[in-house]
Amino acid sequence: MGERSNIFCYDEELGKDDPSADGSEQKPYKTLLFAHIQHPPTPSDGPRYLTRKKDAGADQGPGVSEAHQEWVPATKSALKKAGNLYDQHQRKQAKGDEIAIREKQEADKRQEALEEAKKVKIQQDPKLPTAKKIRLNEKGPDTVELRSGESKKEVDYSEGRGTRVRVAGRVHRLRTQKDVIFLTLQDGYGFLQCVLTGDLTKTYDAMTMTLETSLEIFGEMWEVPPKQHAPDDRELHADYYTVIGKAAGDKEAITTRVSPDADPQTLYDNRHLVLRGENSSSVMKVRAALLRAFRETYENINPSCLEVTPPCMVQTQVEGGATLFAFDYYGQKAYLTQSSQLYLETCLPSLGNVFCVAPSFRAEKSQTRRHLSEYTHIEAELDFVTFDDLLEHLEQVMCQVIGIALRNPQTAALVRELNPKFQEPERPFLRMKYADAIDWLIAHDIKTGEGEPHKFGDDIAEAAERKMTDIINRPIFLTHFPTEIKAFYMKKDPQDPRVTESVDCLMPGVGEIVGGSMRMDDYDELMEAYKRVEIDPTPYYWYTDQRKYGTSPHGGYGLGLERFLAWMCGRYTVKECSLYPRFTDRCTP
Repeated sequence: MGERSNIFCYDEELGKDDPSADGSEQKPYKTLLFAHIQHPPTPSDGPRYLTRKKDAGADQGPGVSEAHQEWVPATKSALKKAGNLYDQHQRKQAKGDEIAIREKQEADKRQEALEEAKKVKIQQDPKLPTAKKIRLNEKGPDTVELRSGESKKEVDYSEGRGTRVRVAGRVHRLRTQKDVIFLTLQDGYGFLQCVLTGDLTKTYDAMTMTLETSLEIFGEMWEVPPKQHAPDDRELHADYYTVIGKAAGDKEAITTRVSPDADPQTLYDNRHLVLRGENSSSVMKVRAALLRAFRETYENINPSCLEVTPPCMVQTQVEGGATLFAFDYYGQKAYLTQSSQLYLETCLPSLGNVFCVAPSFRAEKSQTRRHLSEYTHIEAELDFVTFDDLLEHLEQVMCQVIGIALRNPQTAALVRELNPKFQEPERPFLRMKYADAIDWLIAHDIKTGEGEPHKFGDDIAEAAERKMTDIINRPIFLTHFPTEIKAFYMKKDPQDPRVTESVDCLMPGVGEIVGGSMRMDDYDELMEAYKRVEIDPTPYYWYTDQRKYGTSPHGGYGLGLERFLAWMCGRYTVKECSLYPRFTDRCTP
């Protein structure tokens, strides 16, 4: 083709729009637009653009070689279309260059301002009143006096109406305006809006302030001006501050690490940062309130329950061997406990009714929103009781716990924020036998996971159970489950040996949160139960002995704190209700 210094080729089938192409016949571009970008057209004597055109041999099939194709000039319509696209590209490029120039100018200007800011030094005025150190939740006229009205100065103690305080916390919210910075501190106890003005806004620390930076701030306490809002309707007008620990910004900023639209696994990886958020920290505070309420309830209920601390490392099973976490214990096989129930039963003769708050572990490879591999188990065992006594006790405990928690104004406010629709359950809870639940599911055409109608003997699946609970929309005591689908130690109903004196408490929105039963108190019946489920009774000698040395009718239950919390706080998954959730494939951080 002769001299080709001003001729460039493109091939839409074989070419490439990347640095490996140079526009030659051997390395053509893929598109005419890319050829224009690499070698722009000019009004006269501009570059020529060639494309490959198949000759007659090309009709013989897809295997035709490049040798049977020839290079021909691009058509006028192709040149016109590419020219229009090239013009758009140029305008976009020019705009991008303009933005880049403007951004560089702004960056240079900011850098210049930051250099000037480094020269600004602030000092605490020794003439000001001594600052009173307070936590951010401390308030009331006896502790902190708020100033109101107007003043020509942002900080003015001449009239002595506002307490000068010293607070420490982390920046939870940050808003910068001209000559004023509004920031909200958080210290785990409360929130406080702080206002920085004057030279306080001109320092290098102020101009590079980031969320989660820890500060100590001195200033005067004021009422919030009318029609404006701040936590507790008060704010601190700062006269001095120091940075204790500067938080990362830019790409490492906390809002980047745990952005609201981040995928769940990223949020679990950064759980330590997620916990700084208002929702997550509120759930943890309600959790703590519930634990206090459970302990208070067990202490004050009649008869009371004594707290004990059973072991977590065991050599027996409670809920089936398939869900045991096994480990080597000095050469012996041992497990992480599935439940402390067996140990609690041994306490009854000498300690009376007992309870524990302890972790339980289940090696279930379940990905549902209500399962954890480690959870906080609140368990209790009651001596000399009937099944009706057990249900009455359980209902009383749950309602009393909720009542105690909500009588605390701070806890009640947190629950209202997290779950505005939450209402204390009405007593009595609905009692429904398993057989009646099967009939209800059939009547409402709610089928099994396999699409079949439910029948007596089915282990009602989570989805069907939750759907029934949500439709009924009230707490349910689902009782008298078939022997075959319940644990070996559950006592059979004397009136119907097909079923056990067992109960699951179901709550709308979350499903089962409590499971309990009367326990077998007859020695021979327990030995037969071991045999039925093929468990060697030898390691259980200490449990079996309870039936040899003064047996008694007794029962108990286990309550999953995370499920209870998810119901009360309206959380989608129990994983939100654990400090650092452990579930299938997740054991970090």
